[in-house]
Amino acid sequence: MIDWSLVSRIAGAVSGERQRGTFAGKDIGPVAQDAAQRVADYTGLTPLAPVPPPELVSRAGWIAANVASMRPVFDSLEERLTSQGLGGPLGRASRAATGAVLSAHLGALIGFLSQRVLGQYDMPPLDPKADTRLLLVVPNLLQTAQRLEADRDDLLRWVTVHEITHAVQFTSVPWLRPHLVGGLRELLDSLELRVSAPPSLRIPTSADLRELARGARRGELITFVIGRERRALVDRLQTTMAVIEGHAEHVMDAVGAEIIPAQAELRQSLEQRRATRSTPLRVLERILGIELKLRQYRDGKRFCDEVVNRGGVDTLNRVWSSPEALPSAPELADPDLWMARTAVPLVTK
Repeated sequence: MIDWSLVSRIAGAVSGERQRGTFAGKDIGPVAQDAAQRVADYTGLTPLAPVPPPELVSRAGWIAANVASMRPVFDSLEERLTSQGLGGPLGRASRAATGAVLSAHLGALIGFLSQRVLGQYDMPPLDPKADTRLLLVVPNLLQTAQRLEADRDDLLRWVTVHEITHAVQFTSVPWLRPHLVGGLRELLDSLELRVSAPPSLRIPTSADLRELARGARRGELITFVIGRERRALVDRLQTTMAVIEGHAEHVMDAVGAEIIPAQAELRQSLEQRRATRSTPLRVLERILGIELKLRQYRDGKRFCDEVVNRGGVDTLNRVWSSPEALPSAPELADPDLWMARTAVPLVTK
């Protein structure tokens, strides 16, 4: 139903990639290896599988990776629409029209996000055994460093620490990836698709592309209706992702302070532009309408900061002991509740 070639073409057009700068002569491998060792030393987490090597990619490279990751998610969409009665000649026409709109909107969304992402631990959403990649988006890193008047190598190193932390999380905690995949599968099984534009089979014009890009920024293109009975599941998924991201933010600050003299200034600048947010499954989060809000990222980081303040990193690592040890939404906002439930004694400052 979805024309993935059209998705890729529209994403490339919306991405607006023009800058051809590079990190000339930069060997990111040693930077990543050093970051992985520092993250493991600080967190006490031990990867059970190799951390993927970092890849310096263009926006087009990031788009290609995310299109590949998204395809399995939407492969089941045609079956869902068919089960809803879109069969026969009229059904096939309706399905084709909806697919054309969905392809255009999905391409616009991926293209818009390709302008924003600095780095990503790319983890296919529905296959807990699929290979992962660690992507660093060169034009976005260079543009951000220029806009913030920051040292570009410092920014590259800091974002690398963030993405390496995600890799360490998922390779060190065997249940984490299947747990997240299981929750997403359960959520997808209950979704109904709604497209915000009338079905059209025509190829988008340049004016259409501009409107698609504006819609992607507003999050108004593709929506899925989530049943009320699934709101608790959405809350659990969002809380889990807030912990994953907050932990990476906490580690980024702790490890970054060791290797980046201007780390504090860099953090303050980037707080104005939350482009470092790179929770795995980011595109899917946006499409499903469960993307974390800035407050939830701050709650996740604050939770990790306060737990480490009170009990140290070993106490924080209780969140990785089992799915049941993950904080609830109220516990994320009040770490004392989580520490009491998990019977972690408070440490007097």
